[in-house]
Amino acid sequence: MIHRLHRVLLVAALLLPWLNTALADQLDDIRKKGEIVIGVLGTDEPNSFVDPKTRGYIGYEVDLATAIAKKIGVKPVFRQMAVAARIPELQQGRVDLLAASLTHNKEREAQIDFSLTHFITGSKVLVVKRSGVQKLSDLAGRKVLTVKGGTQEPNLKRAVPTAQVVTFENTQQAFQTLRQGKGVGYVNDESSLYSDIGKLGPQASEYVLLPENLNFEPLALGIRKGEKALKAIVDATLREMEANGDAERLYERWWGQQSRLKFAKRTFKFDSDQVAQ
Repeated sequence: MIHRLHRVLLVAALLLPWLNTALADQLDDIRKKGEIVIGVLGTDEPNSFVDPKTRGYIGYEVDLATAIAKKIGVKPVFRQMAVAARIPELQQGRVDLLAASLTHNKEREAQIDFSLTHFITGSKVLVVKRSGVQKLSDLAGRKVLTVKGGTQEPNLKRAVPTAQVVTFENTQQAFQTLRQGKGVGYVNDESSLYSDIGKLGPQASEYVLLPENLNFEPLALGIRKGEKALKAIVDATLREMEANGDAERLYERWWGQQSRLKFAKRTFKFDSDQVAQ
């Protein structure tokens, strides 16, 4: 009996490290290493972009991620990535969280989990005024530019199946190509387009934003599939920011009347998981 008990204890001792590893979750790992690695685009003002003075990342989503890191009690570390690399980088464990202008849709739900919705926007098309394009259907057979790996290309193809879509690694490349006259239109989130237009100065009069929305896009933070503890603390942080007014203050700073964009009053809250149709 005693020998049998010894054998049971020995097996338990051998299995204990394996069990601890199996039961450990990503939130535990983040706390142990003392930092959370956050994937950002770094070129998508005002969500995430480089401060020309400090060369560090700043923006609306950067502030959200920083608040989450503070809630967990770790240091935020930001890593820039391309649009198409966002989900693979998260799945492969190279980043812990995505704060990268990520649309929450049904297709992506099969790959990753999402936080509460933190922003609502929609894709639109900025066109060269002299092209004569006045509505989405006018883009049929015309060259339209956008970023690779985002929702913009499929949304445009649904609306205008015969549009000639050319994709680029980042939004800056696509927008610059439009300015070089190598396309009639440029597709991006409405919020980003307003930011791009603001950079044009007097040349803004040479472009026009088509009135139709290609889609409804709720943005959220991306979380590795099945990491319930991390999702819980991310969502709890967002709810706290809504309750204490930080959510409204961040919106006003980066999007609202205190910002360069001067968007209208915020009409959404950090209180639900919304999914693009």
